[in-house]
Amino acid sequence: MQNKKIVILGTGGTIAGVAGNASNVDYTAAQVAVSDLVGSIAGSALYGAVETEQVAQIDSKDMSFEVWTALAKRVQHHVSRNDVTGVVVTHGTDTLEETAYFLQTVLSPPKPVVLTCAMRPASALVPDGPQNILDALAVARHDGAQGVVVVCAGAIHGAEDVQKIHTYQLNAFGSGDAGVIGYIEENSLKLVRNWPVAQQKSAQEAIENIADLDHTNLWPRVEIVMNYAGANGALVDVLVASSVQGLVVAGTGNGTVHKALEDALLRAQAQGVQVLRATRCTQGRVLARADDRFCASGGLSPVKTRILLMLRLMGMNP
Repeated sequence: MQNKKIVILGTGGTIAGVAGNASNVDYTAAQVAVSDLVGSIAGSALYGAVETEQVAQIDSKDMSFEVWTALAKRVQHHVSRNDVTGVVVTHGTDTLEETAYFLQTVLSPPKPVVLTCAMRPASALVPDGPQNILDALAVARHDGAQGVVVVCAGAIHGAEDVQKIHTYQLNAFGSGDAGVIGYIEENSLKLVRNWPVAQQKSAQEAIENIADLDHTNLWPRVEIVMNYAGANGALVDVLVASSVQGLVVAGTGNGTVHKALEDALLRAQAQGVQVLRATRCTQGRVLARADDRFCASGGLSPVKTRILLMLRLMGMNP
């Protein structure tokens, strides 16, 4: 374990945030370099060799396709190195679940890629970032760890399942019906289920996917609309008129959609707009019915369904 090198990629976020006082809310994200974040942790606590690289320095609410592409390229580069056993990515919490799903879908890495974060800025009296980084390193070094996972507040979440479920608590993430993969306890892992990643992509497929991303000047426009009491199709009609290419509907309950909204989505579908149906519920998946008019998301949340549809429109087969 001591000789396993881990590469830590920084992208900004609250974990790199700084406040002018002891506030855990009133701060500016993405201020501290990842090298400084790691350097502030006592070397003996790192339990082995680490290497840092700054890929981006942004508040994750401002995550962009360009950063996703750059991050995917650097993750794939380091995963391919024989001297690297895993990669850790420091990331903001707001769009962490989207980045995790994107990386897993595009790369399906055979080595562990561990996204971690913080709910308190680096300048807090008691920041949670350092412990999350140490926990992420423990996961990245664990024999048998694989694929993209998220580590926060001592828990390990799968990329397809993880969702941010709280606005300010330190344990801000959940995994819905699937449950967590396990827990980090004093630098050791306690697994409660198997690693959920099926290795279906070869390294060459991952490289080809990155090449596709690199040569994409304009990502497909996919928007999310929600069903609610009194919903109508006006927004859908506007989006179709503005050349939207895909729509994800966050339906109520089992993906149900108001009749007026459904009619607009059917009009959009008839004009070549691809429509996928998810649910706005935080747990459960959309179960198929005989009279379904739209394809279901396969259990993905609306924001992850949007990523799935974008990649499909780009010609990938996630």
